Amino acid sequence: MEFNTDLPALPKGWVWTRVGKIYDIVGGGTPSTKVNEYWIGDIPWITSADIIGLKDIRPRKYINKKAIEDSATNLVPKSSLIIVTRVGLGKVALTKYSLCFSQDCQALIGKNFQPHPDYSLYYLSQVVQIFKYQHRGTTISGVTKKQLSELLFALPPLPEQHRIVNKIEELFTKLDAGVDALKKIKIQLKRYRQAVLKNAFEGNLTQQWREAHKEELEPASVLLEKIKEQRKKESKGKFIELPPIATSELPELPEGWVWTRVGVISEINPKFYKENFYDDAEITFLPMRCVEELTGRINLSITKKLSEVIKGYTYFADGDILYAKITPCMENGKIAIAYNLKNGVGFGSTEFHVIRLYKLLPRKFLFFFLIQRSLRKDAQRQMTGSAGQLRVPVNYLSHVSVPLPPLPEQHQIVSEIERRLSVADQLEKVVEQSLKQAERLRQSILKRAFEGKLVPQDPTDEPAEKLLERIKEEKERRGLVKEKSRKRK
Repeated sequence: MEFNTDLPALPKGWVWTRVGKIYDIVGGGTPSTKVNEYWIGDIPWITSADIIGLKDIRPRKYINKKAIEDSATNLVPKSSLIIVTRVGLGKVALTKYSLCFSQDCQALIGKNFQPHPDYSLYYLSQVVQIFKYQHRGTTISGVTKKQLSELLFALPPLPEQHRIVNKIEELFTKLDAGVDALKKIKIQLKRYRQAVLKNAFEGNLTQQWREAHKEELEPASVLLEKIKEQRKKESKGKFIELPPIATSELPELPEGWVWTRVGVISEINPKFYKENFYDDAEITFLPMRCVEELTGRINLSITKKLSEVIKGYTYFADGDILYAKITPCMENGKIAIAYNLKNGVGFGSTEFHVIRLYKLLPRKFLFFFLIQRSLRKDAQRQMTGSAGQLRVPVNYLSHVSVPLPPLPEQHQIVSEIERRLSVADQLEKVVEQSLKQAERLRQSILKRAFEGKLVPQDPTDEPAEKLLERIKEEKERRGLVKEKSRKRK
């Protein structure tokens, strides 16, 4: 067996080999979906989508023996290794029971003298990534059986394989406990953010501030009347008065606050007046993918000429709130405030509504109100349209009830929310960095393991060469048995 002389040196007792030298490789297939009878059985049949983790396979479909006989799929035994070589390229899993699989996978089957299954699982989970990176950014038909067969395999003595697996699992158990704790913190931070927003719009965050400034605050009802009067003047008689809010079922508000509607304090989907612009004017162009989920951050680096986008796109301007209206964007909670637009104007995705708040009100006050989880869920329940194109109606959005505090308190609420969310954001960054460090540590553990540096070598271990010879003899014996069986037929 010839190998590249540039291969790294292995510890004493180890040997370089290839996957095809130590495993039988079996392909998969899919029984005809037109024959319902095939899919009534108790034999698990999986695709790459059913592989969740290295030891986590969750079959969604089951077949029978007739399906196996009439298709290219194969039933492989417990402790086989499933390697995804097409759709989902790079996934690896160890079977806990016999199962069948699709043509997107290959199975590695060992017999009496196979390497430790868990050692092979951990090793291959690393080295098959070479296929993934080699084909990154290209359209491929898949990794061939021959390519998989020729994949290099660092084989230690069998006792050392056991020691390596035990050490990996000991370290991974501790690492997993830390990762689980970090993930719980992420969930708690999400809950904390929602609690901050809920308390803000119930008046709890500014309770002491409100008490200290109560003599200076003009009631929000006065502010609301000013907004209405100003909008009536600007609308030139076209202002439509929305119906009054039935407050009996709404929470009681702090003194000086008042319930209003989004459509009262803002204009939704405002019209664009071209008089002040020329066709070649550069303006911001915003696809929905440029809006980050729930953060309000948007990528405004794309610009186009006004003449290219004036028809068929949504118009917005500096300070407008962009509110996702179509699934799945609405499910992602995409809401943003448009700032620093090229020439103050933007056009873009038709997947969002545009909310132009009355000029005196702080944009972030309504932004923070609208990103509350409870409101987004309620908006999803109100969606209309055909399946796959459900959208939040303008009428629903304009009628959403908003608790309106006095203007100075709105600014104070924004300040209180930002201060608290800033702390949560910083903590989440630390958590994300720690999760990345945990993954790097996981890779480092595996790297050391397969370099022979994770556990000490034992000079009394039988060299891997001997194990490889027995595997070869066993494969040759099975080949002779199969040949004799074929000739009898």
